[in-house]
Amino acid sequence: MLFAKRNTAVFFKILLVLGFAYFFWLMLKITLEYIPFNPEVSFLMIKQTEVSERPEYLYFFYTHVYTSIFVLFSGFLALLRKNFGVNNFHRNMGKLYTFLILIFAAPSGIYMGIFANGGLFSKISFIILGFLWWFSTLKAYQLARQKRFKEHKQWMWRSFAFTLSAITLRMWKVIIVYLFHPNPMDLYQIIAWLGWIPNILIIEYLITKKHL
Repeated sequence: MLFAKRNTAVFFKILLVLGFAYFFWLMLKITLEYIPFNPEVSFLMIKQTEVSERPEYLYFFYTHVYTSIFVLFSGFLALLRKNFGVNNFHRNMGKLYTFLILIFAAPSGIYMGIFANGGLFSKISFIILGFLWWFSTLKAYQLARQKRFKEHKQWMWRSFAFTLSAITLRMWKVIIVYLFHPNPMDLYQIIAWLGWIPNILIIEYLITKKHL
């Protein structure tokens, strides 16, 4: 029985790694579309008003896009370990993850949220997401400094749930477009909330059930 449980755990861990690797590759391909700098490709094609009228928009956009891919990677490596005790690898990945979110990724995401497609309903969601992402990451960092590692682990999972919204938002977009073919602006309003609320609800459930 114990052997079977171990094999199951290993199997699901392998699936987790493979699944993340696949979606990380998709996110990397999206990031590479913006190298070299070109304000007339992909998502930026529908943000030409901001590009032309707000010179700072591109700086925030590229900051968010270029740092988020490293946030995804470092956060996954930090949380992948079965033992969440303090060690150099976990500490270094956690520091990189925290630094990138608090200084670059979350603030730039909040700024971009102000100009999100889909009107006020979408803007509110992305701004809330940015603030929750920033706060949960800061809380996890503070708890680690206080050596309250169980609570630190839980807040890191909350932070990573918000990080994964970059992936889940796009997954929901594909599913909803395939099934319902909604108006593009309606779609933005839906995925703005659907991209992160289920993530954090799942994490809160797992924390409540003491699985994290």
